[in-house]
Amino acid sequence: MLEIGTPAPDFTLPDQNGTPHSLSEYRGKRVILYFYPKDMTSGCTKQACAFGELYPQFREKGAVVLGVSKDTVASHKRFEEQYGLPFTLLSDPDRQVIRAYDVLKEKKNYGKVTLGVVRTTYLIDEEGVIVRALDKVKAAENPAEMLGFLS
Repeated sequence: MLEIGTPAPDFTLPDQNGTPHSLSEYRGKRVILYFYPKDMTSGCTKQACAFGELYPQFREKGAVVLGVSKDTVASHKRFEEQYGLPFTLLSDPDRQVIRAYDVLKEKKNYGKVTLGVVRTTYLIDEEGVIVRALDKVKAAENPAEMLGFLS
């Protein structure tokens, strides 16, 4: 996980429509950048839907929400459409941004060790600096927790 007070690494990734987005485009706004393991899974769906429900409040506070996983653009599009997600999902199949934000870790699942994305959320300020960094977050609670940091 990256340290609070450090500049957030810039990146460019395609969204669920194939449109490229760079972090630097969001200067002047606060950014909730959250990393999740996989579209359509239970925890990731709870987290995404909770961000979707609170999205108008994030907008009121001048923040944008960007979700990142290794899933494809097509997978993100299905995820967005199935759950009516109003925010941007970014596709990182090569895991370059996932690695840059230090969220690719060893995980144990039923005794088997694999390399996977640890659910992590960053709050990036208007200048592009990380001001909050939370790892191993609880999927359903994370969006409300992040909203609280914007007050």
